Amino acid sequence: MNISRKLGILVFFVVPAIIGGVIAFTLSGSYAPVFVYEIILILVGLGIISK
Repeated sequence: MNISRKLGILVFFVVPAIIGGVIAFTLSGSYAPVFVYEIILILVGLGIISK
């Protein structure tokens, strides 16, 4: 997988990070679930581009 494809995949993960972070904060009222969600999303994104 070339570098431009890897960067594209990471950019693709920005939209769920922003929208999901807002939803997690709205539902919980705390930043802790937002951090957990973001860490899970980062791990999934890095797992995909590491192939």
